[in-house]
Amino acid sequence: MLDTQRNIEADSFWCMSKLLDGIQDNYTFAQPGIQIKVKALEELVSRIDEDVHVHFQKCEVEYLQFAFRWMNNLLMRELPLRCTIRLWDTYQAESEGFSHFHLYVCAAFLIKWRKEILSMLDFQSLLMLLQNLPTIHWGNEEVGLLLAEAYRLKYMFADAPSHYKR
Repeated sequence: MLDTQRNIEADSFWCMSKLLDGIQDNYTFAQPGIQIKVKALEELVSRIDEDVHVHFQKCEVEYLQFAFRWMNNLLMRELPLRCTIRLWDTYQAESEGFSHFHLYVCAAFLIKWRKEILSMLDFQSLLMLLQNLPTIHWGNEEVGLLLAEAYRLKYMFADAPSHYKR
């Protein structure tokens, strides 16, 4: 029993250390890590779906108004717990999952709602959608598709940096 508890403690410590390793600047004064990641999300979305990006501009929606929470909580408030566990498990398996891959997951998550986003024609309705995305019934299949799209985006943009820059 004591050995099991020690193993659980060691595994918990390792997981928490890996989580915090690349995101500690998200939780320091002025949260520079989150600011940088939100800006990177804006740049990435402008490259992968200009229509969504321009629609945000027309409706005067700033990425910080919705993506700050996505970066701060690592999508924990946007997804059911069962999906968060699956997502974070993938982050743990990636070398820079929490600090780098999360950006591509957020971009894939945003573009997943492309049709709904483009149908909202004013600031208030668009922001309400982005802050209350209908994921309550999501499960492993939806998260798996989200992660597959995030890997595709990472392959296209992180591994080919000239595609990332305008």
